[in-house]
Amino acid sequence: MGAQDMERQALNVFRMRLLGAEVRGVHSGTATLKDATSEAIRDWVTNVETTHYILGSVAGPHPYPMMVRDFHAVIGKETRRQALEKWGGKPDILVACVDGGSNTMRLFHEFVDDAEVRMIGVEAAGFGLDSGKHAAPLTKGDVGVLHGAMSYLLQDDDGQIIEPQCRVRANQNMPNHKLDYPGVGPEHSFFKDMGWAEYYSVTDEEALEVKTCSLTRRFVAFNRVSRLEGIISALETSHALAHLEKLCPKLPDGARVVLNFSGRGDKDDQTVAKYLEV
Repeated sequence: MGAQDMERQALNVFRMRLLGAEVRGVHSGTATLKDATSEAIRDWVTNVETTHYILGSVAGPHPYPMMVRDFHAVIGKETRRQALEKWGGKPDILVACVDGGSNTMRLFHEFVDDAEVRMIGVEAAGFGLDSGKHAAPLTKGDVGVLHGAMSYLLQDDDGQIIEPQCRVRANQNMPNHKLDYPGVGPEHSFFKDMGWAEYYSVTDEEALEVKTCSLTRRFVAFNRVSRLEGIISALETSHALAHLEKLCPKLPDGARVVLNFSGRGDKDDQTVAKYLEV
């Protein structure tokens, strides 16, 4: 794991070690997911007779994107089943955040043959798409090759990778939230080119809006969902929640919308707790 990610996901690291795993920190580059993936591949090709490489996202070469997508197909199947129970039919719109894109693809793939279901992925626009400081390869990237797969990437004119940037900037004291992969799963790139899914982006200010009062600074989407739904979400989901707030006023009454959460927020709790004073 990237050393930065290990710090942010300290609880997950503790659980893995408790269950017997050895977790090695990668300090090269930005010390995040891209560098951890590169280091894992280097180890694999160096020790190919005794090791094997696996990946937890839908990025990289075949068959890894397919394996991750299919092994978690329950996400899309359960969404279809629950929509049928609640509404008597399919959702009208699916919304989910996209970094590498595993959470989103597990949902989208179940409905890929349902042309009437609108699929929306939301990326992190960071400081803004025109600033050059963002994590939105699908909305502002170019086609290239990284980690053995062709997809949309953040890269310069020479094809060199540009590190994604997605940081809370509303207040210098807020935690450094960063989506850290400069590419996206190749199947998402295919979905975009085929017009099967729509991809948008949300800035830090929109996703993690900070409101200041005398006692507390708060992540609005993070807090709102925690208090209204009892769900402590991963911070990445805030991008999808922010887009949902822009999307809903444009929808007809009765539109059936599913927003898929990208994971638990307990890996972010210690970081957020320092700043929420709750």
